[in-house]
Amino acid sequence: MTEGTEEAVEQSRAARDLWSRTLSQVPTTFGRIAYLAGLRDSNTGRYQHFGLAQIYSTEAAGQALGASHAEAFAEWLTYPLEQQKNDLEEYLASLDERRETVLRAWAALGPYRSLVPASATEAQRELFLSDLEVILELLRTEAFPFGPAPGA
Repeated sequence: MTEGTEEAVEQSRAARDLWSRTLSQVPTTFGRIAYLAGLRDSNTGRYQHFGLAQIYSTEAAGQALGASHAEAFAEWLTYPLEQQKNDLEEYLASLDERRETVLRAWAALGPYRSLVPASATEAQRELFLSDLEVILELLRTEAFPFGPAPGA
């Protein structure tokens, strides 16, 4: 086997391991996107996962994480808006913070912008952000029916 083939096999194993041990436990696609984006170093763009890097090489682990992030992101983009909204609502319900608190913070700070994988095209980035902002506006309207969310 050539070195490139060995690396590809190791990355594939790391990706399967990541899915079977971790990502399969995350019930929402949006949650998987958020989880994987959280493993990306904002200074370097490299993905880091201590457990995977202990079993596989740091490079294979990082590539598996990046590929999984891009895959979850692409999957979410295929959902119709209603399914995206339902998935996001389920994700928000799983957080420790109250939904209204998260919606206020997201309106003020826009942290969801950092969830886009670096490999995403500009069209994918724009679609994700526009879909998400429409959904967030719907959720804010439901949460704060008598006016704008405080801090929005």
